[in-house]
Amino acid sequence: MGQDEEIRRLLQDIRDAQREHLAEYRRVAERSLEIQERAVARQDQAGRLVRQIVLVGGILGAVLLALLVYILARWSRYLFGI
Repeated sequence: MGQDEEIRRLLQDIRDAQREHLAEYRRVAERSLEIQERAVARQDQAGRLVRQIVLVGGILGAVLLALLVYILARWSRYLFGI
């Protein structure tokens, strides 16, 4: 019977170790998921910021181009002697 008890204790130790590994795996998986969710949120935030910068830059560029065309049209005879 001593050998049966030893086998039983060994199997219980293996079971307990597997439970601990499973608990650790779940903890790491949850942490990884949290990190991924935060990364996705930051990417979304950065994407919105980039779109806003591009929009403002495009509008500013269009205004400056329109101003340049206006100045060239208005002052072309003085600038180019036409």
